[in-house]
Amino acid sequence: MLADRIEGKWIDTFAKVFELCKVEKGEEIAILSETQSRQLNVHLAELALLRLGARPFHVIVPTPPQAAPVPVRSTGASDAVRQLGPVVKALAASSMVVDLTVEGMLHAPELPAIIADDARVLMISNEHPEALERLLPDPALTEKVKAAVKKMRGAKQMKVTSTAGTDLTIGIEGAPSAGVWGYCDRPKTVAHWPGGIVVAFPPAHSVNGTLVLDAGDINLTFKRYLQDPVRLTIEDDFVTDIAGEGTDAELFRRYWAAWGDKEAYGVSHVGWGLNPAARYEAMAMYDQRDFNGTELRAFAGNFLYSTGANEFAKRHTLGHFDLPVRGCTVTLDGEAVVENGDLVDGSE
Repeated sequence: MLADRIEGKWIDTFAKVFELCKVEKGEEIAILSETQSRQLNVHLAELALLRLGARPFHVIVPTPPQAAPVPVRSTGASDAVRQLGPVVKALAASSMVVDLTVEGMLHAPELPAIIADDARVLMISNEHPEALERLLPDPALTEKVKAAVKKMRGAKQMKVTSTAGTDLTIGIEGAPSAGVWGYCDRPKTVAHWPGGIVVAFPPAHSVNGTLVLDAGDINLTFKRYLQDPVRLTIEDDFVTDIAGEGTDAELFRRYWAAWGDKEAYGVSHVGWGLNPAARYEAMAMYDQRDFNGTELRAFAGNFLYSTGANEFAKRHTLGHFDLPVRGCTVTLDGEAVVENGDLVDGSE
């Protein structure tokens, strides 16, 4: 386990990210956390903002009671704020929110109200700062992510295949798409650090085919490299069959079934990783409590398939899987952007 102490180098790291966010002297910035937040990162955010001459203030809420039938991990849909009006007003009144909730406010229902009056939000993933230090945002990556978003938004169909047996067809015409490069520097924008990913939220009735998770692929909800292949049949957006032998398939079946909610089986978002600094093998280096897995969502060339909430398809659930898959070929209207797990030159 890594030591939870303040290091000068980590204050430097946080300050560099806030500089990329164009934090100004005297700027009023809210640090949002909950009682179960990683306090080391809360302190580092405060110290870095003070170093830059900003005027940070803390908004701390109690971590809410557990309401789900199973543990909830890495959803990006924190329910910590729980529609508390004074909290939302305080966050919206600031020019920037540093989000240090455990799950993150990326898909939280309060987010639209928070950014309505020009606040910008930086969600710092619940990682140990050792990982954040390695994954300092690179402005050179920003343009590549923006180019990938432009390609995604201009496409009608995504096709995903692999030698393991994946064969997915995804309609993305008009699908809301977004890219994240690790910092937010404009009003009403939302970003998460680490970054380096592009995703689309497919509309309803647009995803069909087979997704094969091979040995070595990743189930980030369980923070686990798969030991055995799992074959998911997807019909009209929903996983309808989970085929496979061994622990991995059994874990999928049990976790999905525990929700008692069809929506948990639906597609949330699809995309691919673009960050050359993010490492596939990183999960093997950390204790689970020190690792949230954003890095593995972003490693270059992975195809990311996620299930659960998709507000654009009018599906809402806390059940969520993020599944980075290696070795895939991803095409947009027939043009490859990822080929056998490698980014195609000029596709970023």
